[in-house]
Amino acid sequence: MILFVYGTLLNARVLDRMAGLKGLHQRLRPARLVGFSRVYLRGTPYPTLVRLAGGAVDGALLRVTGAPLARLNAYEGPSYALCPLRVQTARGPVRAVAWLAQRWRADQRAWMA
Repeated sequence: MILFVYGTLLNARVLDRMAGLKGLHQRLRPARLVGFSRVYLRGTPYPTLVRLAGGAVDGALLRVTGAPLARLNAYEGPSYALCPLRVQTARGPVRAVAWLAQRWRADQRAWMA
């Protein structure tokens, strides 16, 4: 599975610890999601994505399966669901998935890492 990560999982220590796989962060590849904005998940310090014409979110792609994927899914928790996206990379567009919350859970304030 190809994940688009855009928040706390961009932090190498967080990604490796939550996935239970040392060095996983070395597999991150830059990517950009056009047509979205990164905002706070209401009532939390964490981000989610919302559609926004003219917006763009920088993040990274990561191929992950098995136990590390299950651990990351548990870390993201029930507030998020994996949603299909199309992201831009240096080599062109790529189909990926990202954890997004339902729109009503999004705060409109821009998320600051």
